[in-house]
This record gives sequence, C-alpha cells and structure tokens, in this order.
Amino acid sequence: MRGNSVLLIIGGGIAAYKSLELVRRLKERGISSRAILTAAGSQFVTPLSVSALTGEKVFEDLFSLTDEAEMGHIQLSRSADLVVVAPATADLMAKLAHGHANDLASTALLATDKRVLMAPAMNVRMWNHPATQRNVKTLKNDGVIFVGPNDGEMACGEFGPGRMAEPDEIADAVERALSEKGGALSGVKALVTAGPTQEPLDPVRFISNHSSGKQGYAIARALAEAGAETTLVSGPVELVPPARVKLLKVQSAREMLAACESVLPVDVAVFTAAVADWRPEIAANSKIKKTDETSSRALNLIHNPDILATISRGKKRPQLVIGFAAETDDVIAHAKAKLVKKGCDWIVANDVSPHTGVMGGDRNTVHLITAKAVESWPELDKREVGTRLAERVAQTLHGQAA
Repeated sequence: MRGNSVLLIIGGGIAAYKSLELVRRLKERGISSRAILTAAGSQFVTPLSVSALTGEKVFEDLFSLTDEAEMGHIQLSRSADLVVVAPATADLMAKLAHGHANDLASTALLATDKRVLMAPAMNVRMWNHPATQRNVKTLKNDGVIFVGPNDGEMACGEFGPGRMAEPDEIADAVERALSEKGGALSGVKALVTAGPTQEPLDPVRFISNHSSGKQGYAIARALAEAGAETTLVSGPVELVPPARVKLLKVQSAREMLAACESVLPVDVAVFTAAVADWRPEIAANSKIKKTDETSSRALNLIHNPDILATISRGKKRPQLVIGFAAETDDVIAHAKAKLVKKGCDWIVANDVSPHTGVMGGDRNTVHLITAKAVESWPELDKREVGTRLAERVAQTLHGQAA
C-alpha cells in the first residue's frame, strides 16, 4: 500500500474521534492522508489534531482564495487514490445522492473522479429511515463503497445499526479498494452498447422497443470497476451513466454503429443494446397527418445495419466480442444460431417474454453461450450479472478461461 493516498472527509458526529485513529492506522499501512473537515466535524475534532496526525494542512473552507490558488477543490478531489468519508453522516450521504454541493466536502465529492468509500455513523432511526435507505441504494448504484455501520450501543443510549465501523475495519476496506485500483481489467479498453434505438417515422414518431438499458449500464459499470477504460454507447434511456465511464448518446441504429466504430480499437466489446432490426425507408420531414386518405398508410421498412456482425467481421475486430440475444422462445437454440451467424465469441441469451419482467426490471436470468458450452446462470440482480460477466471477461483475456 505504500505510496497510496486518501482524501479523508470528516463529517459531524461523535464518531469523528475515530477518524483520528483511522489516520494512524492508514499511516501504519503506508497510506498517507489529506483531510477535509466539515463545519460540523470541527465541533468534535479540531483542525490542529487532524493536521498533526496527517502531517498536512486541513481544508475546511470552499471559498478560501488561498486554498483555491494552492490546491483548488477540483485538484484536491482528484489528487488522492481514494476518497474516504468517515464518519459519513446522513446529511453528507443525502448531498451526494442528490448532487448538492454547498460546502467543500460535498463539492469535492461531486468533483472527484476517484472511488468513494463511506463509513456511515448516525442514530439507528436515522439509518433505518426510508429516506436514508433510498440514498444508500442510490449511492451503491453509483458505485460508492460502504463499510458498516455496525450494530451496537449509541452515544444517545439507543442500540442497533448506526455505529461507525472501527478504524481497523475501515482501513481494511481502504486497502481492498486500493488493491482493486488497478483491477483485473487494468489496461483493457472496453466498449458496451445499451438501451433501445429509435428509428424516426417523422419528427415526432419513431419505431423502438421496451429495452430499459439497465443491463448494459450494469455491465459498463462492472467493467469500469474492474479497471477497464470503458466507453458506453447508449440509446435513449433515463439512466445515470456509471462513474468512470465515457458516455456517447445516440438515437438510431446507424448512429450507434458510427459511434461504435469511432471507439475502435478496443479489447472487448459487449453489445447489449436492443437495436431495431428495421427502419422506415423514408422518414418524413414533417409530421404525418392522420386523414381519411392516410388512415391505412403502408409503412415501407428496410433493414438497419447489423452492428454486432459488422464489428465481429471488421478489420478492427476486438479480441473478445460478446452479443446479447433477447428471445421469447427457444432461447438457447436461437442464441446458438445467432453466435454462428454474427461471428461473435459469446452470446448472452435471456428470455424477455412479458411474464419474466426482464425488460425494465432489475433482475435477469441468462445463459452464457460459447462455441464450446452453454453455461446457465441463476436468476441474479442485473448488477450481479454485470459483475459476473466482467469476471469472465478478465479470466478469458488473461487466458484462464475459454
């Protein structure tokens, strides 16, 4: 761990005293610290005590012109290898979950391009409150790592979850996060497509499908967390892009193909997007009006470009090309045929019949199909599918699996 550094954000709470011991524990492991002390945190520990232990100036004021000239909140938020919030109060978590930035700590959290680890500390009822739990879920979906809280007696006399994890526990979590900094896919370039495409009929109408993009976004997040330099080419969806992922927004299949080709070369490409197979031969320049003459208007469709096949057989073909097959019947048989037809290495097949709830849902049941085998996975959260797929990608690129 020697040579690594963390930016420690100390929130307001009686557990702030543990942050001083955390600095000592990190230093013993060769990890240096620089600290931001919130106004509330300074009610429990002093800037002098924090500075004495870190050996660095303590930052408190967003609007200090000297600090901005010397460091700046942008550089401060990105100069460390990891951002640690301990104690992470309900207020700090809510600010990050909702994108608020009204002080140095919250601004640094929004401005950082590094992973964030939070050690929550609060009253048990505050921790169990639905608002706090919603914020925790949002932050986890955004890639924030959590350690604790633990069960125990509070300073207020109540008992339950809410005690901040002990300094050694937090230090262990910091080490794990820093050890993943390179990641199994460090140095790998990845391309992921996600969501539907929209093929315009006229300026206000289009052909599309029910894809939510959730699985593709989860895979992009997992690849990035494993260290891959990841680009996500996304059709129109209402999702927050994963941290550390470059997002390219497109609308039509032709735009998606062009965006994918602009990203090449990459080492691995995962095509989860539900690309429309057809588009109107002619898209009207103005809204098509419904009249007696056009009430039964014929719609001439032509094939869209086959993105998966084009990339699989192109001159800049990635080392590993993975397609998705969303089927409503004979899932594995259709996926095997698609594997051969498209020329890709793997197909991830799933049943998207209406009763499965996969389209738009948070869970998925998939089959990983290669030229050698069919591997059926249990029903998993889409994030878990993404993590498992990223692990298989890493194993394959490192020659440990076929």
